[in-house]
Amino acid sequence: MTRMAKLDRLLSLVYLLSETSDGVTLDDMATALGVNRRTAERMRDVIGLHFDLEEQSDGSRKRFRILGSLRRVYTRPTPEELAALQTEVDARQLEHSPRAALLLSLLAKIKSALDDRERRRLAPDLELLARAHRMMVAAGPTAASDPATLTTVQHAILAGTCVEFDYVREEDEPPQWRRVIPYGVAFGPLTYLVGKMPPREGKPDKEPVLFRFDRMSDVRPSNTLGTAPEDFDLEAWLAESFGIWRDEKHEVCLRVLPHASARAKAWRFHGSQTTEPLPDGGMRIRFAAGGLREMAEHLFSWAGDLVIESPEELKETMSERLRLAAAMVVRDE
Repeated sequence: MTRMAKLDRLLSLVYLLSETSDGVTLDDMATALGVNRRTAERMRDVIGLHFDLEEQSDGSRKRFRILGSLRRVYTRPTPEELAALQTEVDARQLEHSPRAALLLSLLAKIKSALDDRERRRLAPDLELLARAHRMMVAAGPTAASDPATLTTVQHAILAGTCVEFDYVREEDEPPQWRRVIPYGVAFGPLTYLVGKMPPREGKPDKEPVLFRFDRMSDVRPSNTLGTAPEDFDLEAWLAESFGIWRDEKHEVCLRVLPHASARAKAWRFHGSQTTEPLPDGGMRIRFAAGGLREMAEHLFSWAGDLVIESPEELKETMSERLRLAAAMVVRDE
């Protein structure tokens, strides 16, 4: 028998097992396919590896059928997938991210779509994997923001309208009213709205700016229309900065010393970086970005492993940060 004929026969058995409500016996399978009972048994075992095959007792005989629709086999989540989503939910909750509520709702919906049999089968593995998965929490900023803020911003983006809110630039300043065109949302340890002030007649056009979610209050949709330009690329816009701070873009050149080349090859300084091997075994890294302060603070962890070749502004910023860092160390007399 050809390979295609065997495949055709196996698919015929899948169809037979999925269409029956009472189930079929091994003898029924053998008769329908024109094979002996042993061959039908082997084919049933293969199908049982990929489909939810139910076994029912009918006196001295056993009947088999595929539970649910065939499509469900390929859309049913695995324990590994559910555990990954649960880990993501836990991590976002630790960060007080506005996405935590959305991810938790998604997880609940996926679980509720499982029938009792699926839940019983997945529960032991899911519980074990969920206990074994944890996100590492690094030191850094953390601030809770209202999940409703994200929902309002998303609705405004979909509706093509501005959003209005009261915003606190600094902790000791009173809130000020803002109306902005929502260009997007940047997620991280803190969540930011990327927004732009609507154009005003006789006033120069302003660039998009970042607004911290946790400093926004009374967020509401506006009656003013406003959408991001079709050619606006949020990822490219964010990549213009090394981190969050936005300032003039600089051409950065770093020379990694030979002993640190292996570490640098496995490190991403910036999404636009290019690398050049050097004759002494070191490497040169180039990229263009703003945010010199964040850049200097990151490069501090590479002290002794690389040299800042340019720009001069980055060298000056690093020198200033080093002077301030030295003041943190108070030696006992």
